[in-house]
Formats: sequence, C-alpha cells, structure tokens
Amino acid sequence: MTATESAGSTTGTGAPAASDRNSLSVGSNGPIVLHDVHFLEQMAHFNRERVPERSPHAKGSGAFGVLKVTEDVSQYTKAAVFQKGTDTDLLVRFSTVAGEQGSPDTWRDVRGYAMKFYTSEGNYDIVGNNTPVFFLRDPIKFPHFIRSQKRLPDSGLRSAQMQWDFWTLNPESAHQVTYLMGRRGLPRTWRHMNGYGSHTYLWVNAGGEKFWVKYHFHTHQGVEFLTNDEAAALAGTDADFHRRDLFDAIARGDHPSWRLSVQVMPYAEAADYRFNPFDLTKVWPHADYPLIPVGIYTLNRNPENFFAQIEQAAFSPGNTVPGTGLSPDKMLLGRAFAYADAQRNRIGTNFHQLPVNQPREGVPVNTYLFDGQMTYHHSGAAAVYAPNSIGRPWADATGPAEDGWEADGELLRAAYALHTEDDDFGQAGTLVRNVWDDAQRDAAVAQVTGALATVTGEVLDRALQYWRNIDAELGARIEKAVRQGR
Repeated sequence: MTATESAGSTTGTGAPAASDRNSLSVGSNGPIVLHDVHFLEQMAHFNRERVPERSPHAKGSGAFGVLKVTEDVSQYTKAAVFQKGTDTDLLVRFSTVAGEQGSPDTWRDVRGYAMKFYTSEGNYDIVGNNTPVFFLRDPIKFPHFIRSQKRLPDSGLRSAQMQWDFWTLNPESAHQVTYLMGRRGLPRTWRHMNGYGSHTYLWVNAGGEKFWVKYHFHTHQGVEFLTNDEAAALAGTDADFHRRDLFDAIARGDHPSWRLSVQVMPYAEAADYRFNPFDLTKVWPHADYPLIPVGIYTLNRNPENFFAQIEQAAFSPGNTVPGTGLSPDKMLLGRAFAYADAQRNRIGTNFHQLPVNQPREGVPVNTYLFDGQMTYHHSGAAAVYAPNSIGRPWADATGPAEDGWEADGELLRAAYALHTEDDDFGQAGTLVRNVWDDAQRDAAVAQVTGALATVTGEVLDRALQYWRNIDAELGARIEKAVRQGR
C-alpha cells in the first residue's frame, strides 16, 4: 500500500505521521516542543523546497512524447535514433529566455526548445530555440548578454536602454534581433511555433563518413502568432497561458506534432562555404541545402509531477550518441560544458541519476563518476579507477575521434575567420526584404519604435544606425517614427 492509499500520511522514513494539522505543544496554548520530529521535518524540508531557477530559460514547461522516423537517412548517420522505423521516447521543454519563474510566458522573447531523446544508445539532447539563429557567436559573451536582458543592479527593473546598449555594441545580434522584433517574438502557443537545433551538429554514417547537419522541427498545427495587444492582455490575465495551453491540449487528447527535417552539408564543403557554417548568427539558405525529411514527433503525455519531471529535467548539447557529434560552433562547444555544469549547481552533483534524466530502461550505464551528494545508483565494490585489473571495463579508444574534426593553428583569441559573404547585417536584411511582407515590415516599424521609446543618447543613435544597417528603408522609417514620437 502506498502512502497515498494508506489511512494517513507518513514521515520521510515511512513511519506513520502523528498529525498534519496540530503540532505538539505544552498544553493547547503552550510552546511547541523540540521533539515534534514530524513538524521539524516538514518545516526544514519546506525551507529547502526550491532549487535555484534556471538562468536563462527559467519560465517554461514541457511534455513527453515519441519520435517516429519515417525516412531513410542512414547514408548520413548511423545513430539508432534516426534509423527508419525507429520509435524513440522524448521529452521537450519550451521556455522563454529572459524572464524569471513567475514572469508571463507571453512576453516578447525568443523561446527555448530543448529536447531529450531516450535512445537505445543513451540520451541525446538537442538544445535550440524557435529561431534558427542566436544573438551571439562566442560563448564568452553569453553571461553579459543574459545580464543585459534581465534587471538593473540598482532598481531591479528591466531596461530597454541596457538591452539596446548591448545589442548595438554587438552587431552580430542583428539577425536574431530582427527575428525577435518580428512575429516570431510572440508565438501564439508553443504548439503553433517551429523549433530549430539552431547550431550546426555533426552526423557520422556507418562507413565513417561525416556530415554537418542542422535540425528543423516544423509544427503541424500551423505557425500562428499573438499581436502585441493580445500578448499584453494575456500577460495580465493569465501569466501561464502557454504552459496551460500545452497541458490542456494534451489532457484533452489534442496531441501536437512536428515534422523533423534536416539540412545536410557534406563535410568538406564547410571550409569554403560562402557563410561560416558554424556561426550561430547565420542560416544555411535552403536553396543551397534543402530540407531532408526524417520523421515526426508527437507530444502525447503530460508530466505527472512538474517539479520532478520538468523543473529537474537537465538538458545539454554535450549529450551525444554514436553517429552524432558537435561541431566547431563556438557557442555549441561552450554550451556543451555550461549546460550540464549549471545543473550540477542547480539540482546537484548527481542530477543525471534522477529518473527524468536517466537513460531508458535496458541501456547499460558503466560510469566512472562516483559519490557526491544524493548518490543513488552506484557500482558496488567494483573498481573505482581505470585502467584496472579487476575485471571492470573502461573506454580505451585511440586514434582519430569518430566525431571529431580537423583544426590547425596557434592558440589565440580572435573572431571567426570571415567567409566570402559573412557580415553581421546581410542575412537580417534578407529576412526583412525577401521573407517579410509589407504587413510584417509595418509591424516591425511599430514594434521597434515602441521598444526604443525609453532609449536615449548615444545608445539610441547606435540603435537607429543598427536598423539602417539591417535595411536602409526600414531603418529610415523607424528613425522617423522614433523622432516624431519625442
């Protein structure tokens, strides 16, 4: 009989609890006594009930589902998860970037799109966004970027001046800022937005041939967006609108689904492709590398316990499986360390032992990670070192790494070497001129004008020049609207 089925509650050790209503006191009006162990346990645990929230991506939610691979992409990867006919359980977490746990999830922001595939070869994570690019290309800037989107040190308020100061001093942000100021900054629901791995990843086939790959997840529900007025109204009436929408849809059997496709670049073509293919602020035009269908994933199961299964879920692009790998994308390499390390700080040294983060049943784990707080799974009396002569196997690959790549040069601190068409504003301008329609351009003028309403001085001057660099005509319209409003 479980605790919930028994006549009463229990202590943490399983003994019957005396009372959850009345503490033990000296007389009905007297002081509480120190040996009311149940009361002390309840309060002491309550004081430790929360873990530090994520920074960024604190506000979010997610659900479980399954990826069904319908196409043969074995010529590009040997990964079991991507073989035709394979079904793989997965967890997807959607989020905002800048807001705290209690912030409205309908604020204008990029949406996080984190995925954990429980494959037969271990867990494979893809950590991306609802946009195919990001604000930065070097991870050393990441802490500075996130702080600029959060709160001022004196007032504790968010600041448009601070945001635009950072963006305009880092023009590589232009492509993502253009996405953010457009419709994708306000998706109607998580079900009605696309997702992207954003980074460039590596695939390896059974013959050892390597390919660069980008992941795309296109919603079957149709891409829909909120207006500024709709988003503002929802922020005031239902700060958890996106979280509620996903949970309620799945609960009523309306299971959202997405089509997984990839862009594949032959390994050798990266060296002289017209854009740096590892620059997270750039896309690969589909005319150069068209989408290749892979399969469909569906979310069909809500979490049973939000804290245990969503708040404690830990994602890292460093979680790869055979047939997949990382790339020279500096942001990806930085995240491969930072994401897992954030979880060690946030939920503990052994976060990977929590049920939501464990590989699926039947996948053997023989790790040389030991001890630390909250160790649950252990290796008994087996050797704790490698190599050893007591029969416990260890990894011993030598020679070129299957999922590696070539690098040649002295150690230095420098930006990426430019490819022939690399610049910070070109793709953002293409988005404005060739992807957006007149209505979207009009909306962007209004949105950016509003976003600059409290920005002043040289930061405003830089912001106006920033938009002129993206597109001269759009920039001129924005400047005119901003100047007229002052």
